[in-house]
Amino acid sequence: MINEKDLNNISYGLYVLSARDGEKDNGCIINTAQQVTASPLKISIAISKANYTCEMIVKTGLFNISVLNENAKFDIFEKYGFKSGRDTDKVKGNLPRTENGIIYINDVANTVISAKVTDKVDLGTHVLFIAEVTETLSVNTVPSATYDYYHANIKPKATVEKSQGKKWVCTICGFIYDDEKEKVPFEQLPDSWVCPLCMHPKSDFEPA
Repeated sequence: MINEKDLNNISYGLYVLSARDGEKDNGCIINTAQQVTASPLKISIAISKANYTCEMIVKTGLFNISVLNENAKFDIFEKYGFKSGRDTDKVKGNLPRTENGIIYINDVANTVISAKVTDKVDLGTHVLFIAEVTETLSVNTVPSATYDYYHANIKPKATVEKSQGKKWVCTICGFIYDDEKEKVPFEQLPDSWVCPLCMHPKSDFEPA
């Protein structure tokens, strides 16, 4: 069943993108999802090629988007955003599944959208997927967790002085910037620098 009103919740926010390859489930945090056509009902997402979830979607052509709501805790970002599922089983327990067999987040999401890929565009470091919506679920009416809400109410405040850090981690996707490896101290990077994986700003990095 598809309810077009559910698409309103992907206009902005943070999402858990989930996929399934064989018997293995995986998920990651993304912040790009939008409607592109109304008939047929299609959405687009962008995801880093380095992400294991991207590989699963390329192989299967199916994915779910769980729109995180304001009840989301930081541990869900740690679980789905800070480590790869390639060698780690991030999905444990009996999470519910949509008709396509893919898990979704039900306790801290307000909407779930299932989609089938119809086209993809290589963007260099990322892949843009265009997909037709096959199912929507309205989980609850708690407002979506916007990016600003995440920073103000969900993301923990840094307790380590930045000058002490040699490694910095992106609090959105988990990419690690290593001062020594990169040969340029993180604090000397321009403020316009962005994460090479999720394209979030320098301000989203904290000492690892």
